[in-house]
Amino acid sequence: MQAQLLDVKGKEVGKVELKDAIFGLKPQKTFLHEFVTVFLANQRQNTANTKSKAEVSGSGRKPWKQKHTGRARAGDTRSPLWRHGGIVFGPRYTGPKRLDFSRQKSRLALAQALAARQADGGLVYVDAIAVSGKTKDAAEFLKALGCEGLKRVTLVLDQPDAKLKQAVRNIPGVAVLLAGDLNAYVVLASRKLVVTKPALEKLAARWN
Repeated sequence: MQAQLLDVKGKEVGKVELKDAIFGLKPQKTFLHEFVTVFLANQRQNTANTKSKAEVSGSGRKPWKQKHTGRARAGDTRSPLWRHGGIVFGPRYTGPKRLDFSRQKSRLALAQALAARQADGGLVYVDAIAVSGKTKDAAEFLKALGCEGLKRVTLVLDQPDAKLKQAVRNIPGVAVLLAGDLNAYVVLASRKLVVTKPALEKLAARWN
């Protein structure tokens, strides 16, 4: 399988070879949904914690006598019925929680996500991304590749590029990511992925 290789002006300069082991797969919605569910669950901090009646500050002394006051009966000021009292059945932090998703399944999910994006035209391959640190240059480059105004665009590189990061940081919805950090969620969440040729080779190496 082959695809167009473009330059930063959007002109075709050659072809890139796409591995059937990645782009020839048939995406499975249920499997990708499983990965996204686990990925998002693992992004949550799960640190919410409420104090019970035994933990909130306050006296354990009975605030007034039981009878003949005209008030409702009260045992102590830390009761959940009182302001600043304990919380009943609130969330309790019991330590970090992480759902398991094996590395092999994660790699398969990434391959299926890339195959899905390739099928719907969401992948763009460029020989290199060489821009100055100016936002104007980055905006022109994205416009030439048909990525202007899209909700989320991810630029996939083989190595860090400080100038490119600086150039796109003021463009809403544009992110820069290394090929080694790419996962199925990012691929599915992006409307377009601009992948450099060296980054594509790095991705392909993960299936060797």
